[in-house]
Amino acid sequence: MKRIYLDHAATTPIDPVVLEAMLPSLTGNYGNPSSIYAEGRAAKKSIEAARLQIAKAINADLREIYFTASGSEADNWAIKGIAMKNQAKGKHIISTTIEHHAVLHTCQYLEKQGFEVTYLPVDEYGLISLDDLKKAIRKDTILVSIMFANNEIGTIEPIKAIGEIVKEKGIIFHTDAVQALGNIPVDVKDLNVDLLSLSAHKIYGPKGIGVLYIRKGVPIDNLIHGGAQERKKRAGTENTAEIVAFGKAAEFATQHLEENAVHMKTLREVLIKGIMEKIPQVRLNGHPEIRLPGNANFCFDYIEGESILLSLDIIGVAGSSGSACTSGSLEPSHVLLAIGLPAGVAHGSLRLSIGKSTTLEEINYVVDNLAEIIERLRKMSPITAECPIDDAVFDKPEHHHH
Repeated sequence: MKRIYLDHAATTPIDPVVLEAMLPSLTGNYGNPSSIYAEGRAAKKSIEAARLQIAKAINADLREIYFTASGSEADNWAIKGIAMKNQAKGKHIISTTIEHHAVLHTCQYLEKQGFEVTYLPVDEYGLISLDDLKKAIRKDTILVSIMFANNEIGTIEPIKAIGEIVKEKGIIFHTDAVQALGNIPVDVKDLNVDLLSLSAHKIYGPKGIGVLYIRKGVPIDNLIHGGAQERKKRAGTENTAEIVAFGKAAEFATQHLEENAVHMKTLREVLIKGIMEKIPQVRLNGHPEIRLPGNANFCFDYIEGESILLSLDIIGVAGSSGSACTSGSLEPSHVLLAIGLPAGVAHGSLRLSIGKSTTLEEINYVVDNLAEIIERLRKMSPITAECPIDDAVFDKPEHHHH
């Protein structure tokens, strides 16, 4: 049976072009980039070429790109590194309620270390308010960390406008752009950002390689100590093959950004329209327009997200409920709670994220089959039985279904 993969926000398959670029570094080009003999120099050269490719992809300077082992590490480094280096100036950080856990949990860790964090709320579409941001800024605010685009509901935040506000106050600004690269244009100069996190496996590169862009002159502490790699900012022998792969993936993704985005957006609209028309009592989560081209996130009243996923998996479709990092947990998504969904509804979410190779045929198959799945699950659902079909019912905690 053919599999239909609709979880590109969780991870993407490696593009053959990317695999081809990385293979020589796994086989022949094995030197340690820190060594001065020919093998080392060759590895170093391929790393610097990749660094340039990534710098070009986000309009940064070559010397502002630092390789990490993941987007999560880049987030940790940005937030902890700025906090530790700048704590004499103040201990206040501003973030949002819908960040990826790599940002949220890092902020919570810093709260235990004596820092104070303000988590900005979002509206029903997942957008922060610029007024809220302005009001939250204090004399002792040293860092603002707000994601570029949300991994669950796809909403794109007004990063350029946020950057202008933050820059004017002389505060350091970090954005987690892991979901943005390859989906929407990312230009660090235009965006007024000081730090920006990226990850290769969201843009058809391998897992286990990330980047932190650090604008020249930004005062930041190291997260990983040891050798002098990455201009003495991050110790550890460079992962040459994966760095080369990330470079190629970033170049390839930005070269084809426009056509891929149009393709994904077209299919996304077919998917959303089909689901909204064929299935009653469904809600689209996230902003209808200001969202990632491949993201569609729905809530279906009266059903558990997990049962939808298992039913889809049986018919060959891979989707997700909330984000993959938390799909093992039965907690409702923090993002869906942040946009104001009651816990009972937030459990029944389904995220389908389209990729560049997704076809119209696949989307139609999913729409047709999902309608039947939802109908079947609702007939079996213990929640429907005890609840009249009425939105207000979800406000009563005794009806929450776990």
